[in-house]
Amino acid sequence: MSHKSLHPATIAVSAGRPAPEPGAPLNAPVVLSSTYVSTGTPRPDQMLYTRWDTETWQPFEQAVAQLEGSDRAGLVYSSGMAAIAAVLSLVPDGGVIVVPRHAYHATLILAHELAEKHGVTVRTVDVADTARVIEAVDGASLVWIESPTNPMLEVADLPAIGAATRAAGAIFAVDNTFATPLLQRPLDSGANIVVHSATKYLAGHSDVVLGIAVTRDPVLHEKLWHYRTHHGAIAGPWEVWLALRGLRTLALRVERAQANAAELADRLSAHPKVIEVRHPSLVDDPGHAVAKATMNGFGSVIGLRPSGGAAGADRLIDALKLWLPATSLGGVESTLERRRRFDSESATVPEDFIRMSVGIEEIEDLWADLDQALRAL
Repeated sequence: MSHKSLHPATIAVSAGRPAPEPGAPLNAPVVLSSTYVSTGTPRPDQMLYTRWDTETWQPFEQAVAQLEGSDRAGLVYSSGMAAIAAVLSLVPDGGVIVVPRHAYHATLILAHELAEKHGVTVRTVDVADTARVIEAVDGASLVWIESPTNPMLEVADLPAIGAATRAAGAIFAVDNTFATPLLQRPLDSGANIVVHSATKYLAGHSDVVLGIAVTRDPVLHEKLWHYRTHHGAIAGPWEVWLALRGLRTLALRVERAQANAAELADRLSAHPKVIEVRHPSLVDDPGHAVAKATMNGFGSVIGLRPSGGAAGADRLIDALKLWLPATSLGGVESTLERRRRFDSESATVPEDFIRMSVGIEEIEDLWADLDQALRAL
């Protein structure tokens, strides 16, 4: 059965498995070898050296590509930032890159390093302002979009931006980490490349660091492979195997976590000790209309501003017992952090802004912990 006829939840479970032959294992094996037996002129399909390719990567690369709607396998990297660096390397010296004003702070750091070292012009946009983004696309080499953005949860109109970027002849790349392929497939909206920090939702258990890039374009695929191979941005076999195992439950985890997030966002918006809540599920959220029109769900990251400023946010986090203070997201456990504790975070992110990654725990336990900590402010 073709993966194109299957629902994403089924693809997450079935893709990247060995052929179902008698005596074959259900799961892809881990191959622990740095090199392969090879003589004579190498064939294009022959394994030679693990920095170039390995059968341990391929099942995960195939599965994520199928989830994103690509017949061309993805490229797994040693981290999400390694995948991001590979894509940003496509910007030529003196080129122009469009980036969100709010995005993963290491992405913005790398973009501005390109400006300093390679004469790249960085155009910063509010991705929710579609007209402004389209205006900025003119003359760009690469348009880089996060949607929803990290950490402010702005939502971009990917189809409109994709159409404008194609017309301008620029490369359109989307970081789909927050939404996952279950909630949106940017390639179908005109993106040339989709990137994930597979550390987050794809692997889903806070136990690996990985990135992956997916493209349908053979030329871009070759360039991204070249970067990975010659910069040594390669993943270990165990990490990729664990990510594939985590991917099998992606649909269940996303469904439960975003249901929890929507309920918590609704309750938090009515709490007397809360100044502001950001989550696209809320009808008065600035990103609600675009998310409802272009996505298959609203995700499981919440933005929260409690009373008391930055000090109040820190006190809230210290008072929690079930929620875990941690800088990552997308795991089965609920985590949170005040983002401006990092000096490199965008100055337009409020000092008291808490990014909450909602997990799959029982909703009433998560709420009880939040409520007691808020009431203690």
